[in-house]
Amino acid sequence: MKQIILVLAMIVAWSFPLQAAEPEDGIRAVISSQFEAFLADDVESAFSYAAPGIQRIFVTPEGFGSMVQNGYPMVWRPAETRFLELRELDGALWQKVLIRDQAGAWHVLDYEMMRVDADWRIGGVQYLRQAEFGV
Repeated sequence: MKQIILVLAMIVAWSFPLQAAEPEDGIRAVISSQFEAFLADDVESAFSYAAPGIQRIFVTPEGFGSMVQNGYPMVWRPAETRFLELRELDGALWQKVLIRDQAGAWHVLDYEMMRVDADWRIGGVQYLRQAEFGV
């Protein structure tokens, strides 16, 4: 009996690090997929990675794509992206992303990530001023 309990305890202990990495991997995959969709001019796919609240605001993939193209050109056509820290703030997960635009300028954006059913979705993006991060 003690051996069974020990084995179960070891299985549970080994599973925690795997579960901790899962949100980060899933979050990065969603953000990366949205970047790829924008680069391919696939606004329907890019729109599918937005949380329902964002989809309600922009109504159509075309409206969403137009907002990103005009308001976040570094997201529309990133030259390079790097993931920085993922952190929890007031119960929400935020992923910082360092983006180099086509002109070579660097930008840091903060992606609010939300669980929608079993999937990660982008709930919003904030542009961080230089004083808010250290690169």
